[in-house]
Amino acid sequence: MFEYELHQIRSAELIREAQSHRLVREALRGRRSDRRTTARESGPNDTEGQAHSPRPRRHRFARAA
Repeated sequence: MFEYELHQIRSAELIREAQSHRLVREALRGRRSDRRTTARESGPNDTEGQAHSPRPRRHRFARAA
């Protein structure tokens, strides 16, 4: 009987953990969709959210002689 109760406790714990993971995924999905709609509404001329500068990227390593 004791083992059955341990099994029930563990099962309930796993169910709660899975539910919290689902909630986190749902929140992340909502944030992503909000960012996408904001980016679409701002249009391509909005430069506030862009992290890239217009200058070309420097090479990571110096050229060999």
